[in-house]
Amino acid sequence: MSSLSRELVFLILQFLDEEKFKETVHKLEQESGFFFNMKYFEDEVHNGNWDEVERYLSGFTKVDDNRYSMKIFFEIRKQKYLEALDKHDRPKAVEILVKDLKVFSTFNEELFKEITQLLTLENFRENEQLSKYGDTKSARAIMLVELKKLIEANPLFRDKLQFPTLRNSRLRTLINQSLNWQHQLCKNPRPNPDIKTLFVDHSCRLPNDARAPSPVNNPLLGSLPKAGGFPPLGAHGPFQPTPSPVPTPLAGWMSSPSSVPHPAVSGGAIALGAPSIQALKHPRTPPTNSAVDYPSGDSDHVSKRTRPMGISDEVSLGVNMLPMTFPGQAHGHNQTFKAPDDLPKTVARTLSQGSSPMSMDFHPIKQTLLLVGTNVGDIGLWEVGSRERLVQKTFKVWDLSKCSMPLQAALVKEPVVSVNRVIWSPDGSLFGVAYSRHIVQLYSYHGGEDMRQHLEIDAHVGGVNDIAFSTPNKQLCVTTCGDDKTIKVWDAATGVKRHTFEGHEAPVYSICPHYKENIQFIFSTALDGKIKAWLYDNMGSRVDYEAPGRWCTTMAYSADGTRLFSCGTSKDGESFIVEWNESEGAVKRTYQGFHKRSLGVVQFDTTKNRYLAAGDDFSIKFWDMDTIQLLTAIDADGGLQASPRIRFNKEGSLLAVSANDNMIKVMANSDGLRLLHTVENLSSESSKPAINSIPVAERPASVVSIPGMNGDSRNMVDVKPVITEESNDKSKVWKLTELGEPSQCRSLRLPENMRATKISRLIFTNSGNAILALASNAIHLLWKWQRNDRNATGKATASLPPQQWQPASGILMTNDVVETNPEEAVPCFALSKNDSYVMSASGGKISLFNMMTFKTMATFMPPPPAATFLAFHPQDNNIIAIGMDDSTIQIYNVRVDEVKSKLKGHSKRITGLAFSNVLNVLVSSGADAQLCVWNTDGWEKQKSKVLQIPQGRSTSALSDTRVQFHQDQVHFLVVHETQLAIYETTKLECMKQWPVRESSAPITHATFSCDSQLIYTSFMDATICVFSSANLRLRCRVNPSAYLPASLSNSNVHPLVIAAHPQESNMFAVGLSDGGVHIFEPLESEGKWGVAPPPENGSASAVTATPSVGASASDQAQR
Repeated sequence: MSSLSRELVFLILQFLDEEKFKETVHKLEQESGFFFNMKYFEDEVHNGNWDEVERYLSGFTKVDDNRYSMKIFFEIRKQKYLEALDKHDRPKAVEILVKDLKVFSTFNEELFKEITQLLTLENFRENEQLSKYGDTKSARAIMLVELKKLIEANPLFRDKLQFPTLRNSRLRTLINQSLNWQHQLCKNPRPNPDIKTLFVDHSCRLPNDARAPSPVNNPLLGSLPKAGGFPPLGAHGPFQPTPSPVPTPLAGWMSSPSSVPHPAVSGGAIALGAPSIQALKHPRTPPTNSAVDYPSGDSDHVSKRTRPMGISDEVSLGVNMLPMTFPGQAHGHNQTFKAPDDLPKTVARTLSQGSSPMSMDFHPIKQTLLLVGTNVGDIGLWEVGSRERLVQKTFKVWDLSKCSMPLQAALVKEPVVSVNRVIWSPDGSLFGVAYSRHIVQLYSYHGGEDMRQHLEIDAHVGGVNDIAFSTPNKQLCVTTCGDDKTIKVWDAATGVKRHTFEGHEAPVYSICPHYKENIQFIFSTALDGKIKAWLYDNMGSRVDYEAPGRWCTTMAYSADGTRLFSCGTSKDGESFIVEWNESEGAVKRTYQGFHKRSLGVVQFDTTKNRYLAAGDDFSIKFWDMDTIQLLTAIDADGGLQASPRIRFNKEGSLLAVSANDNMIKVMANSDGLRLLHTVENLSSESSKPAINSIPVAERPASVVSIPGMNGDSRNMVDVKPVITEESNDKSKVWKLTELGEPSQCRSLRLPENMRATKISRLIFTNSGNAILALASNAIHLLWKWQRNDRNATGKATASLPPQQWQPASGILMTNDVVETNPEEAVPCFALSKNDSYVMSASGGKISLFNMMTFKTMATFMPPPPAATFLAFHPQDNNIIAIGMDDSTIQIYNVRVDEVKSKLKGHSKRITGLAFSNVLNVLVSSGADAQLCVWNTDGWEKQKSKVLQIPQGRSTSALSDTRVQFHQDQVHFLVVHETQLAIYETTKLECMKQWPVRESSAPITHATFSCDSQLIYTSFMDATICVFSSANLRLRCRVNPSAYLPASLSNSNVHPLVIAAHPQESNMFAVGLSDGGVHIFEPLESEGKWGVAPPPENGSASAVTATPSVGASASDQAQR
């Protein structure tokens, strides 16, 4: 359904409501699925009209659409069941139990049993969890609060909870306008036309009472356009040049750029890159009404009933009474109803800059480095963790002889120059400074205090108001705007000007470069309130809108690039934060909370694809992106400026805020506090960092995406980090920790309901309460730990055995196999971030399984070639990188069932894939021992290198090479049977290497611990070793006798795969060649795996050899 047809439904809904067709209104709401009437839903719940409640819901979602939907229906049916029990209507309760609640037993059999047992109680309040159940009215009210939260959080209800603000009788108004237009076309118009029908076009009667021909169909006049008509979907009309600029939708202009600077409007397709559809001569400009909330595009309607195969990111939420739990419930966005908890609201640092901060920016990778620009032109660089100012530079022109005469004159007249903006490049190797006088300066940054002059550009006449980095045509550029009403694009390497955009009629205040589907563009705002958009083609602005406030406005996208926001302040001090509907070119929602006139220009920022923040009224105000009401306001213990400058770090764990007396306050959440504490400890431990060691804990472990060796991309939650390597008493002789007895560590072999030949792949679920294995016979095995008195969290532990879990149906998750021996296939799997899906292959087709039901949702890509490695894209669960046995990598979109790109660079099968969501690259490894780095924007190969095989070592023809990113997302681990190695991604340079001695057993697998401080490594001789990742030195060795029974310790049983727990840094598991799975933890009295070895001569060498795996504890490291 087209966007205009969708709006017609809203007009009809308004008309029906005004005409009091109440039942019809709600029937159309339900059948169209465009607007969920929360008031009507509340009334029906309060009245206990359960059949109507479920019927109305069915227009928007079904029970099994996602976990939110499942819990909505569960809460309703549970309430209906409890009310029947409260009335002692046992037959009715049994009917509800069998017909309505039985469906949930598949997902939580224990809960269903508990609900069933309520039938045996005289009063169900005897159940401890239901002891506070009141009367029916209060219970319904409590449940309704929970339902509203679930509905608001459910992605299927997004943009369907608020009716657009319309003038009264809007449909009648449009019809009247159409009739007036028809009357104007009459050949003999009467002063008082008598219009009796809408079924045909109006025409005034001739004097002899004969009917005049309709002007629209009159062949003499030709075909006239019908004003406001709705074209059929897919109708393509030519662009018509217009004498004056006409605004176009914010997305449509990018799909088919016209050579006409301001083409007639294209109002159809919502998706970027889709065909343009001619619709209206004059689309609406952003309305000023703050309550407007336009629904998103047609795709919402398509997906509301039969969801495509695409993978959603829905996660589970808490429920109050008899809580229903599902796999993965503890992971993901279960913080939805505790919004303020993950906001940085604790003042962790206070820094004295010396002059008033005007702009701040955190380093994109070293996320405790804060860059500051001030009102007197100073530049400061702070290490927030250690409270150390690394660099302080005062303003000066680097080469005055190259400056223009206007700049030289301006500096003589007014030598004081202010910084308007500072910003880091995407990889943190450069930063730019925009000054209030003509110039921008670019510095290169090399770590620590090493900041070097890179480029100085005389960019604009007057002030340079904003600066940003962008990558048109894959080339790093700097974009600037200024008082001279222009936007300019410069080559970041050479300073050569690439583009100049002219068209604004006032000084350009801010810029926002962005890209979607490989289309690069720039939004700009000017002081007259105009918003324009530009492609890198010098063809003029593609849109022309007015921003709310019409003065100082900045724009920003959410972190994932899907949602566009702007914040502006008018000359009268009125401030606005709005979200834009790009496809409509209109304000989608206006956020409330600016109660007073702002005392300055309000600055804002976004974080975590979830929160907005603005500095206003001596405080920081926060909003949830999906809710217009103010979430909370924080005064940071007082002392803030009236309109403080603010800036989040990339992960949202820190927030820098400008304060009075030239101070900067840095706010932190729990992850930020851990991060600062880590950096502080590292700084105090040694003022001289180890050479070639990887900086650890650069970002909070709980929010960094760490792609695992098995291809999953997981967002770590509540990782318990090792704050720093243990300090070593140099008076004591360090000794390698050897574990040879079962009593020296906690290990547990998981119970087996069925015998597996060998474990080929292994992974903990992201929630940390289960472990999934793929056996060589193509069957998946799932073990889950249950909550009980001995395990209150339900997390994995080596102290308690889990249950091997299967759904009530008894089905197995079994991969498709080819006719040849499945034992010879290369198995692979990847787990979605919310634990809902696993994608897996064992030599045959790739299968997509539902982790709750074990049902096969889809199969695709039959061999040849066969898939050998799978990895989910970290930002989009629907994009999968698939390594193949023909040496190619296919970038596959699950939702549209289409291969987007095929990457060729290896000569043998792909054995490893890992995404970096900081560098936007994919690293691949193959059986050819080659490493390749691919840009994820255009999927071009950036670099490649053959793995350095240690001298004297031979390697098997098809030896696997695995890759996994470090927590910093810049370095990655390479695992080969001959070595462990750490590589730096941008240069593809080997930083450290640990070679296996020629006489020792080869490595079978290795993985980082969840905080990247340790590397767990398994060997062919069944030994398991724990290395410190900072220097690749061995700290603990677990011998086979510590976990294998005597009957197996001398056999050929050994670990084939190793997996690290997603939150407990000292927990790992191994999958064995005999089909067993073992969980390992250190003794509670120890709390860690051995002691870190001391650095050699105060530093770690670039290539460190550590004791041979098979050597005894007395064997010392080779030098």
